[in-house]
Amino acid sequence: MRDVPSEVIRIQEVGMRDGLQSAGQFVETADKIQLLNQLSKTGLSKIEVTSFVSPKAVPLLADAEAVLDAIERVPGVIYSALIPNIRGLERALAVDLDEVNVVMSVSNAHNMANLRMTCDDSLDQFREICTNRGSLSVNGTLATAFGCPFVGSVDPSMVLEWAKRYLDVGIDSLTLADTVGTATPHQIFGLCKAIVDELPEIEITLHLHNTRGLGIANALAGIDAGIRHLDASIGGIGGCPYAPGATGNVCTEDLVHALIFDGYRCDVHLDALFEIALQLEGILCNPLPGLVRQAGTKLTTHPMSDDLRCRLGIP
Repeated sequence: MRDVPSEVIRIQEVGMRDGLQSAGQFVETADKIQLLNQLSKTGLSKIEVTSFVSPKAVPLLADAEAVLDAIERVPGVIYSALIPNIRGLERALAVDLDEVNVVMSVSNAHNMANLRMTCDDSLDQFREICTNRGSLSVNGTLATAFGCPFVGSVDPSMVLEWAKRYLDVGIDSLTLADTVGTATPHQIFGLCKAIVDELPEIEITLHLHNTRGLGIANALAGIDAGIRHLDASIGGIGGCPYAPGATGNVCTEDLVHALIFDGYRCDVHLDALFEIALQLEGILCNPLPGLVRQAGTKLTTHPMSDDLRCRLGIP
């Protein structure tokens, strides 16, 4: 029997950015605002609201400023946005925001495909962002930390090296991303444990994709290694357009269900997540990948048919 940590496991919602950027259709600004307002009241610790990238590159999030200007903020929730460069920072500084998230792949091949620059060039941009961020916190995501779609496996020592280089330029917190969902639980445990042990004072988030069905198992392995912050995506939507084969993030409601019923402290309202996922499914007009909402929770039961009751001798 695994030891369940006494600390709260904090769930951070990324579906409104990571999910909607690859949804295949533009979700109306008013719908985004309504979904975000509902998500803010579910007990999530952080919400990545949007992305300040070029509207030409990601037209589905072209309304970033309008969304951030209109949402209702709940005390205690951290509101974050992804930025790719100093221009993104300028836009972020002009709105009400708590944190910016910068992303670099530890694989040069994927970084070139995703950002059109080397890892060292990305780090130079992050240094400039940290110098000019004002009061904003900066989270640094290490993408392809567990494997790259172009070169395969990634040496854990290289991930640790890049994590330290991130901190050297002034980044406040780290995210380890299994961008294409190649990781296995033992791999997750090994790398997370090494980084948690090496950088005990730094808040570390685990960002997982469920590409090969191991998302929740990997999340539990990360918790065993000392991770207390997990990214997840409402309904399981998401994917990386520059990572062939990548599918959706770990589903928020499926992850919360697993944590709650396995005895972890997770202060997120599951029923509220079900309602939001159902609403999002209607907006996208497509079934969402999440499973628990369809099957019901662990406590769900179904009535026996009259025929079966009769055969079993049950009145």
